[in-house]
Amino acid sequence: MYKTKAPDGKLNICGAKIARLRIGMVPKCSQRALAERLQLQGIEFSKNTVQCIESGNRFVTDLELKAIAQVLGVTA
Repeated sequence: MYKTKAPDGKLNICGAKIARLRIGMVPKCSQRALAERLQLQGIEFSKNTVQCIESGNRFVTDLELKAIAQVLGVTA
């Protein structure tokens, strides 16, 4: 059966890593700045959307993950 949550109850498994990568950027990137960079990629995100993803309260689609990885300079 298809499960919509990870074993820890979160809706994604990438949120914590996205937060670590975002904070580890030089200079450090805020949630708002990440959302603005994603908007330039054609992904309609707000600061609140980034916060929900990082806390595990929102699903992340494959297209969104690809754009996030590109902005953060890593592979999906």
